[in-house]
Amino acid sequence: MPVPALQKPAPAFKGTAVVKGQFKDISLSDYKGKYVILFFYPLDFTFVCPTEIIAFSDRANEFRAIGCELIAASCDSHFSHLAWINTPRKQGGIGDMDIPLLADKSCKIARDYGVLDEESGIPFRGLFVIDDKQNLRQITINDLPVGRSVDEALRLVQAFQFTDKHGEVCPAGWKPGQKTMKPDPVGSKEYFSSS
Repeated sequence: MPVPALQKPAPAFKGTAVVKGQFKDISLSDYKGKYVILFFYPLDFTFVCPTEIIAFSDRANEFRAIGCELIAASCDSHFSHLAWINTPRKQGGIGDMDIPLLADKSCKIARDYGVLDEESGIPFRGLFVIDDKQNLRQITINDLPVGRSVDEALRLVQAFQFTDKHGEVCPAGWKPGQKTMKPDPVGSKEYFSSS
């Protein structure tokens, strides 16, 4: 099985998601022309997972404002996703979501993206930045006990969009409005001489 690779097309997927409390079939091709963050989480009704999903959902409009959509995915069924959404946060649920929760009951999508732990049948915490041409631009995979940063995911999308538009490169920790550099020896010297 091929492993997903940077600068190559993201593995196509389609499946049933819970979107605004309803079941809806979605596919990667639905998002052509937009950036996408596809992030996998281990299981519904667990502990770190709701902190991540709620954090991303609560900031979905910040991503939409820059032309990026968020999709959360696990190997649970869409029925389990709906039950989790319909359970109040104070009772271990996640409440209303502003992002789709994609069901990958067969684990095919998780396997295609290289995040499935074959022994347990659950995905590791994979996060994939897919650009508007549907190529993979960033891949991170965390072990199960550590959640991800919404701020860093947003920064990465902003940085890739900047480099796509301007042809410059973004140094470590770059944020919008900060200095970038031209990707050549002169540009590098200019950047470091003014730092």
